This record gives sequence, structure tokens and C-alpha cells, in this order.
Amino acid sequence: MSTKITTLKSGLRVITDTVTAVDSVALGIWADVGTRHENMAHNGVAHMVEHMMFKGTPDRTALQIAEEVEDVGGQVNAYTSREMTAYHIHLLKDDLPMAVDILSDIIQNSTMPQEEVERERDVILQEIGMTLDTPDDLVFDNYQETAYPAQALGAPILGKSDIIANMQRDTMMDYVRRFYTPGRLVVSAAGNVDHDTFVKRVEQSMSRLPADTAPVAQAADYKGGEHREDKALEQAHIVMGFRGVHRSDPDYYTAVALSTALGGGMSSRLFQEIREKRGLVYSVYAFHSAFQDDGQFVIYAGTGPDRLPELMPVMCDEIAKVTQDLMNPAELVRAKAQMRASLVMSRESMMTRANQNAKHLIHFGAEMDVQEKLHRIDEVTLEDMRRMAQKVFSTRPTLAALGPLGKLEEYDRLSGRLAA
Repeated sequence: MSTKITTLKSGLRVITDTVTAVDSVALGIWADVGTRHENMAHNGVAHMVEHMMFKGTPDRTALQIAEEVEDVGGQVNAYTSREMTAYHIHLLKDDLPMAVDILSDIIQNSTMPQEEVERERDVILQEIGMTLDTPDDLVFDNYQETAYPAQALGAPILGKSDIIANMQRDTMMDYVRRFYTPGRLVVSAAGNVDHDTFVKRVEQSMSRLPADTAPVAQAADYKGGEHREDKALEQAHIVMGFRGVHRSDPDYYTAVALSTALGGGMSSRLFQEIREKRGLVYSVYAFHSAFQDDGQFVIYAGTGPDRLPELMPVMCDEIAKVTQDLMNPAELVRAKAQMRASLVMSRESMMTRANQNAKHLIHFGAEMDVQEKLHRIDEVTLEDMRRMAQKVFSTRPTLAALGPLGKLEEYDRLSGRLAA
């Protein structure tokens, strides 16, 4: 195996994936914390902290952080999700020491100057405004909040404008002290990297982390229901979802295979029936998204308002078909091939490797075994997929709709179609 893991005395875990055939290294620090760990009164703090980490330390200004990486042709970035936050750099192998120094500096020593807080607050408010002007993004926020109402798992990752407008520096600094601790962090590198040398460098650089605490995320409580927002747009954006399975569920790969066959590509049932045969949409797709303790099976479609009366019955009919009939063997073979290829081809990217390895270590406490995942994919049967369809589509649906909705059926009627 090219992957090695070392746990430091502090509890910080370091994982490397050595690929000597490349000349670069992708590395980063992944934190086991995201939007669902927030206090609802501080929604958006995880994402705002991610922004503020790049705004200066006692030894570097925000400009110097960016310049050091880009002066050697590297790329630096970060992301916040509902359950994770990550800071990562991709650069040539000889510049690895500098990248470790920068990442350890921003994680341990970010000062979050007040003037930068005010400036970045405006940037994030602009980002929220951009989402509000992007209906195919906004409808997913509405969907999430409807599926998980009054809980952090349903809150928007960017936060609410009124909360961000009043977010205090002390709130962010306290968040870092509580969550950016050794037991919740993983340092991951993939590419042309020597494990032992990398571990020593990380151990020397990451010695000033705060003590571990034990904050626990609120358990997911899927509710379902509907959120309609009638708005003067060219298209109606529809997201319909159901309760799926969590990432450790034995049927996880079955759920992914089902979503792939139903709406995972141009050959999928939804794409062929709704777009190719009927021309009702430009975009229609399905996916399964898993959390620590829950999951979602989600379908998206965007269509003109006059097409809604035809679109929704057809969508419901396609859902009903997979609960009542076995898919044909070719569909299963194709879905598995897509899943296998996606997994294997993704490993050609060093950044994806580092990301996958860190997330797998955080989620499952072990290194990622690609062959085991491929075996799990191969084990999925047609009967498994029908059983999963019956399980998923018997849950209470969540409907989020945005746009001109005058011709969209009532929620109870749509639910009745699915239950029929």
C-alpha cells in the first residue's frame, strides 16, 4: 500500500499517499467540523472562520500568505461543508516544507484582525447575495432547510445575512479554540512525499494546537415537507428528495447505484425519459448524499412553467417504476461501471487523493481501501436496488420549488402519486 498513517502524541493524525511518478504534492489540514456543529444563533461561523484563517498571522499578512504559495506556482484553497472544513495547497514537491509551514501557521496562529473581519464580512454577504441570485443553488438551500428544519444540519453553509452582519471576532476565535484541536484534525498529503520526513515536519510545526474538547453534533432529524417560493424566473427549479442512508450503512453503495441508474448520467432513466424522449428539461439528475447519521436521495429538474403539469407526473412515474420492477441487468452493469470508473479515475488527481484519504480517516478511523470499495460496488444486485428503492421512496418526500410555480401540483397530490 502507498498509504501510511501516524498518530502523533497530541492525537493529531497524519496520512500520506506516496506516488513517486508525479512531481507535485497535494497537502492540507482537514477539520472534523462543519455547519452542522454550529450553534444556530451563529449559523455561518464555520464558513466565515474558513475565510478568516487566510487573513493574517503574527508572521504573515494575508497578501504574504497568497504570495508565498503563488510565487512558486502553487495553488491554495479551502472549503466548508456540512460536516467538514479543509485547507489545502497543491505545489511542486520541493516546495513542500513551505506549504507545511503556511498551513500550520494559519491553523494555529490566525489573528483575525478586526479590520479584516469587517472586510471579509462584506465579501461573504456578497457571496450570499450571489447565491440568492442563483436559483439552482438557492433551491438546494431551501431543500436542505425543509428536510432538516430548525437544526444545524439544515442551515445554509454560508449562513444567514443578518447573522453574518453581526458575527463577532470573539465568536470565531472561540470556535477555533473549541473545534480546531488535535483529535479533530487530519493532515493529509498525496503525491511525491516521504512519509517519515513529512510526519517529522508536521510534528515540529503543529505543536501549538489547543486542547481537545468533546462537542457533539445534534443528531439528524429528517422531517420532509415542502418549500415553495414563487418568483419571476424563466424556469421553475424543482428539488425532490427522500431520506436515504448514512455513510456507514451496509446499503450505502446500493443507494448510490440506484441514484446512478435513475439519474446519474445521459443514459439514466430520468434523463432518457424526461429530456431525450419528451424534451421537458435541459437539466435533470439524481444523487445520493450521505452524512454521519443520515442520508438523502435527491432529484433535481429545471423546466419552463408550462411544462410542470407534465414533468411532475413523469418524474413520479419513473420513481414508481423502480420500486415495482427490477431494473434490467444492463442498467445495473452500467451503474456499477460508472461508480467504479469514477472512483478509480478520481485517484489520478493528487488533490482528490489527499481529500479522499483525509475524509475517510475522519469518517471511518482507517485508511481508504480502494479494492474493498470496488468489491462493495460489485456486490450490489438488482434485488438490492429494488429493495433500496422501496425503502427510500416510502419515506416522506421533501419538495423545494423556486420560480413560476402556478402550475405545480400541490404537495399532497404529489405525495399521493408516490404512494400509489
